[in-house]
Amino acid sequence: MRKHWTWFVLVFAVLGIMAVLVMNGCGIGEEVEDDTGEEATPDEGEQEDGAEDRDETIHFGVTNWTSTIPPTYIAKEILEGMGYTVELQEADAGAVYTGLSRGDLDVFMDAWLPDMHEDYMEQYEDTIESASVSYPDGELGWVVPDYVEGIASVEDLQGQEDQFDNRIYGIEEGAGMTETSREMIEEYDLDLEYVASSEAGMLSEVQRHVPSEDPILFLGWRPHPMFVDYDLNVLEDEQGYFETSEVHVVVNRELAENAPEAYEFFSNWSIDVEEVEQMIAEIEDGGDEEELAREWVEEHQDEVNEMIENAG
Repeated sequence: MRKHWTWFVLVFAVLGIMAVLVMNGCGIGEEVEDDTGEEATPDEGEQEDGAEDRDETIHFGVTNWTSTIPPTYIAKEILEGMGYTVELQEADAGAVYTGLSRGDLDVFMDAWLPDMHEDYMEQYEDTIESASVSYPDGELGWVVPDYVEGIASVEDLQGQEDQFDNRIYGIEEGAGMTETSREMIEEYDLDLEYVASSEAGMLSEVQRHVPSEDPILFLGWRPHPMFVDYDLNVLEDEQGYFETSEVHVVVNRELAENAPEAYEFFSNWSIDVEEVEQMIAEIEDGGDEEELAREWVEEHQDEVNEMIENAG
């Protein structure tokens, strides 16, 4: 009998403990009362001063290009300070534009117009639009260090090819800039050999030539850390093979109605290409994207205020 009674006591004790645990667990994730007796959520008060919680989530399309990262993370930092939730979706350019057209994505910070992405803009013109020009000087073309004198354009290379050992250093076979460069060599009637390599291989040649100020001709594009590391000149291309692109912020057309303050912010957005390049260089040196974006916002508060002054 005593054994049965002992067993009963143990079962009762275990059931009592379980009941306490269940009761304590019921409040997890629910609204709680603050010291004033008013209801408050656990995260309330964590927004920046002056920011309000918003229902809208802003979805960014993010390509794997280094140029996409700085403006995306800076805009993310600003929007979160305005009270928005921000989500980033990595994809290639085609998938980003498809997502924008469907409304799955709201914004893409790295649209190159008119050349690279004009086809996407025309294909989805009913559902997407350019909100602003992020920066107007997305250059690409043939490049020389600024210590090379007398060479300001591709035409200036005629008769001066031996100064560069009759070589232009480029990137991999199959790349658009590689095919275009070979066409340029023929069109401009230049005695040049196109040396195809990887981006890293090309830049290793630059690093080998520049310290001793040896002339070198190679491919360049902005934004890129090469313009942080070296003083470079992009050669004028009289035939128009390489034209400077504007980099735009592209949004889904419904964003203006769904999140008008965010849309207004994107409409006011701009950044200097030099700042994009500097941030890319710091990321490649091991810097954290979010920390660097936070530092940029802190150091450019006047510009940030101008971008959001009409967004609230």
